[in-house]
Amino acid sequence: MSAVLADMPETVAPATTKAIAPSKGGRPWTFYVLAALFTFYVLALYGPMFCIYILSFQDIRGGLVFPMKGQSMHWFVDLFTQVRTGDVKGSFDRSIKLAVIVTVITVVVSFLAGLGFRKRFRGDTFVFYMMIGSLVAPGLVLGLGTGLLFQALGLNASWYTSALGAQLSWTLPFGVLVMFAVMSRFNHAWEEAAYDLGASRWQSIWLVMIPVLAPGLVAVALFGFTLSYDEFARSLQTAGSLNTLPLEIWSMTLNVTSPSLYALGTVTTVVSFIVIGASLGTIVLIQKKRGSRAKGWE
Repeated sequence: MSAVLADMPETVAPATTKAIAPSKGGRPWTFYVLAALFTFYVLALYGPMFCIYILSFQDIRGGLVFPMKGQSMHWFVDLFTQVRTGDVKGSFDRSIKLAVIVTVITVVVSFLAGLGFRKRFRGDTFVFYMMIGSLVAPGLVLGLGTGLLFQALGLNASWYTSALGAQLSWTLPFGVLVMFAVMSRFNHAWEEAAYDLGASRWQSIWLVMIPVLAPGLVAVALFGFTLSYDEFARSLQTAGSLNTLPLEIWSMTLNVTSPSLYALGTVTTVVSFIVIGASLGTIVLIQKKRGSRAKGWE
């Protein structure tokens, strides 16, 4: 028996090595198959986007398909000057304002919910499921219900009332879930130390909790802004007579057949990347500031 066990490494090891690396210094064939699948996936995901970006930089002769005709910024200028392209400037302004309002409310309410749910209370499970229940409802149905509710109450639907409420039903559950995850990692010893040093309840929140939870609050703000800025279904029946940017883009697909629509897509993508970059930069600055303070205390 011992002789058989002694011979096993010599017979098994070469077969195992051959299965993992069939050629000397090469990679297994499965690597190239998976690499090819990943390449096709990336091309299918981002290829249409890059085609839109490229076609948006055509001159006045440009069309909606290749080949590209000339290079200019004509369609970007046309986007904000020509009446035939719709109220792009106004819809962009309304979407930004609405997204900022939604972001502020989402951050404040999510933070307060995180504070409230740190300790169990009677009915907390019911309240939690009521908060996240709107994630299950289809956005179009929820927006339609909000519009009908305003109509039944005799109120006019608009982007700063009914659309605001409909979008909060979408952003608040995400913000609350993110804040719960962030709050679960908060060390309560820091708060207790602030109390021992004579800090009041509001001082401990402002001077201890908010600085520590700042990266999480930035993440909640990013969720709120991006979800509101891109929301279509919940705004369709609640925005009233003035469109937000997603609704304006949808209406442009019905009556505008020019690369100005591609230019609008490029602009919205740039705005999204600016917001994401600003949020990530804020988190990096907060982390660096914490690191410098920790070194100073040492």
